[in-house]
Amino acid sequence: MNALIEIERLSENVAPESVGLQGVSRSFGAAVALHDINLSIKRGEIVGLIGRSGAGKSTLIRVLNGLDKPQAGRVVIGGQDITDLDERALQPIRRRIGMIFQHFNLLSAKTVAENVALPLKIAGQGTEVRRKRVMELLDLVGLADKAQAYPAQLSGGQKQRVGIARALAPEPVLLLSDEATSALDPETTGSILGLLARVNRDLGLTVLMITHEIEVVRQIAHRVVVLDGGRVVEEGAVARVLASPQTEVTRALVRGLSPSLPGDLMALVRPLGAQALLRLDVYGPQARLPILSRIAEITGQPARLLHGGLNDVQGEPYGRMFIALGTADAAKLAQVLAALSPISVGLEVLGYVPADV
Repeated sequence: MNALIEIERLSENVAPESVGLQGVSRSFGAAVALHDINLSIKRGEIVGLIGRSGAGKSTLIRVLNGLDKPQAGRVVIGGQDITDLDERALQPIRRRIGMIFQHFNLLSAKTVAENVALPLKIAGQGTEVRRKRVMELLDLVGLADKAQAYPAQLSGGQKQRVGIARALAPEPVLLLSDEATSALDPETTGSILGLLARVNRDLGLTVLMITHEIEVVRQIAHRVVVLDGGRVVEEGAVARVLASPQTEVTRALVRGLSPSLPGDLMALVRPLGAQALLRLDVYGPQARLPILSRIAEITGQPARLLHGGLNDVQGEPYGRMFIALGTADAAKLAQVLAALSPISVGLEVLGYVPADV
């Protein structure tokens, strides 16, 4: 098939999802890299794919961009099934999948402008078309004044901005970010994530972020997929997964973002005491309810937030609260638990603390 026709088909497809993996499996000898992966990413969505080393993230990337073929299942990009395409048919599609790398992968002997122009040159675009597109992209990523600089003259954050501009050059339908912020300091990471969020918002670009850092997912993603041992073990809205992780793997990954009871308060917890201490996990609209007031109505005593609070991810509130009820009465405690259970995603009586805590 003519490469230009292939590109047009990919661009004009109006399927609601940009990416679809259907029952994808891939093994290397006895080692299972991917097992029955089902994943759908909607057009314009940012999805964070998180997992520890060896989870299968690298293999999944190679399957998505056609560098590796699954032994079972189907791979759909931009509405087109690419599973059985040969190398020639894959080329125009692969050019519509932008890649951002951890270590930038810039050509040191070429200027910033030449690095960004490279995919356009490979695609056969004319000099003037390339020049115009490159300057538009450098302006977008805030590096218009660095067009003639070389990579060695740039900071790590600037190099990654060049990498993003290069990935955007061929107007991709999908942007793959492979540990793109792992080599950057926290401040620079924040600026790069902000740029990716703006690219997603302004261009409507679908983004799949592969990372082992849950903080990166929390800052930018609409949805998170947890990969472990080549399997999807959990997925959902980021706020929901942070509020109530369902697997031990996910709990380990998000542990640093969930508040725990400080040591001085934990030392006061006893099997019996003046007032019950609850751990309450909330997500969504329920997180905004007047929870302390509701508890006080039931117990007749003021409830106090001892630790924790609410956060926000993509407009969705979530949080963990450690609440002293003001009473140890068993009947009232049972009433409080009954009232809070429908609005919580996690609820536990941790013990009892003194009245003056």
